[in-house]
Amino acid sequence: MGPRRLLLVGEGNFSFAAALSSTLGPSTSLTATCLPSLVDLARDPVARENLQRLRERGAEVRFGVDCTRLADAFELHDRGFDRIYFNFPHCGRKAGVAKNRELLAKFFQSCADVLAEEGEVHVALCRGQGGTPADKPQREWHNSWQVVAMAALGGFILSDVHSFSCEAVPGYKCTGYRSQDKSFHVEGALNHVFTRSLPFECSQPRIFRIKLGDQWFSFPEPEALSGKLNRGFLEAPSCHPIKTINEKLIAELGKTFPLKRLKCSFPLLLQGGISVLPSWNCDILSTAFWINLREDNSNSESLTGGTTQDIEDFLVSFSQLSLLKGPGRDGKEEAREGICGQTKVCLRPSLLVHIQAVIQAPDFLPGSLHILSGPVFQKCRVLPFTMPVFHEILLILGFNQNLKDGCLQSLLDHLKGILDSLLTQTMLEGSKLSSSVGFVLQPNGKDYMICVEVHNFGSDCAQDLIIGSVTTSAASITHEDQCFVFVSMNLDLLAMLVWSISDWRILWTFDNRFLKNFVLEKMEPFNSYSLYPPCYVHDISFWLDEKKGFDELEFHTVARAVSQDTVVSIQFLSRFQHPKTEQISLCYRLTYQTCDKALTQQQVASMQSQFRKEIEQRLHVTPR
Repeated sequence: MGPRRLLLVGEGNFSFAAALSSTLGPSTSLTATCLPSLVDLARDPVARENLQRLRERGAEVRFGVDCTRLADAFELHDRGFDRIYFNFPHCGRKAGVAKNRELLAKFFQSCADVLAEEGEVHVALCRGQGGTPADKPQREWHNSWQVVAMAALGGFILSDVHSFSCEAVPGYKCTGYRSQDKSFHVEGALNHVFTRSLPFECSQPRIFRIKLGDQWFSFPEPEALSGKLNRGFLEAPSCHPIKTINEKLIAELGKTFPLKRLKCSFPLLLQGGISVLPSWNCDILSTAFWINLREDNSNSESLTGGTTQDIEDFLVSFSQLSLLKGPGRDGKEEAREGICGQTKVCLRPSLLVHIQAVIQAPDFLPGSLHILSGPVFQKCRVLPFTMPVFHEILLILGFNQNLKDGCLQSLLDHLKGILDSLLTQTMLEGSKLSSSVGFVLQPNGKDYMICVEVHNFGSDCAQDLIIGSVTTSAASITHEDQCFVFVSMNLDLLAMLVWSISDWRILWTFDNRFLKNFVLEKMEPFNSYSLYPPCYVHDISFWLDEKKGFDELEFHTVARAVSQDTVVSIQFLSRFQHPKTEQISLCYRLTYQTCDKALTQQQVASMQSQFRKEIEQRLHVTPR
């Protein structure tokens, strides 16, 4: 169904409105407006003729309409336009880029008052004015109209851009500023299509309530993981691409190996689990998000400070708690004693922490491929392909020691074939994937990294992306004659590679337009609905406290939290030592950019100011 109500602003001689009106069906209404009065236009014979054609076709025409104050021109009941057109806006005469940016900013802010929720704003600009990479040639940012940044002030994102063709609208004649004889140069002009962005939510954290036995506990969602807990991407009703990848992997593996799928729900681990982890994965807990559970006897309605979610299906079952807390006592009893009042738990940093619980379970079946999939959480530096949260799939295979080499090679061969097939399903000409999956042997001579070489994927040069690991282990206490292989893979990275998604953050968006890109049984590259988001760069320098030291990982984590994941790059610039006091100062450069929301320079300035306060408080540094 086409748009129902169209609004044209800034019309000159109304030739575009007249031409457009001839293409519309009876279900679409058109309102054409201009800033001059009817008296001012009466001297233009072309304008008079176009106005007559519009009235004959039932279009509404309004004069003296200021496109920067549309709410003044339309009553509440008369708003909700499906499309707003503004062709070749200009302040007139020799107005500079600053004045024209201001016009665009006020126009977009005005559009927010009269546009339908799923409406579009179409802005045609002359070659180079927009300042986006779609312009050929592209102007320097400071010398352009910065149309995407101006649209962000009204809460809009650029969702499409294409050539503006006068021939596509027969009869349209671009007249120039206020119908002057000198028309705009429309060769190479672009039509920019903007849509509403989801707003940035307030920083109030969601509160989660966990039921352990018959007791409830609560905790706030960590700021750096805001909006990322309990999303249910792998659950039954989900149509998320991460679930699609997970199911395809499992289905293909099931053609060769007997499978046993294990349940994976909310990812909390007790602090006592550290001591029993295998030595080869103890280091993963150093990057864990630790939280405090508080005993909570209230009803969920009485909790304040954010949205409350109840989770009764606690991941770590009582039998697993016994394993994590140590042998010799009842797991339920120790868990209750440890948690009573307040205690530290962590969000699961990897599914590898569950390996012992799986292979020591009474129903573990050697020869069967045990599969566990779920979200994991790790503090990490701000880099293009490092994620504080992602979905992991863990494959556990036990087999007789005498068959070790054959079983391992068989699993790797089948896995390579499955991954190669997945990564070529959406390949088009100029695809980002340039080579097949490879297993890189590690220095210990028995473990592997799973790598994919890609080109032009968030970078101008080829790079190897590590999407998983393969680890082998000797016999366990409960299976003396068995060897084990553990395969861990990042499902989020796989989804990004399969659908050519360049930014991992888009996987976690709440915008419904994301999932509309993915149709069952149809694998096509992802088309972003937010194009050319602007970057904002801020530097920060601070003095270190010699006694406290400096935790760079925590520095990155605080940046994620304060910026609501809009910081895409943190670059170390310099280190300075004062010649007299010998005090050390560090300088970093932060780049802010979103992938799915409108972000303004003012918002970034506020985030940067808050970041200065937070690192002073949390990291004990002194901003300069």
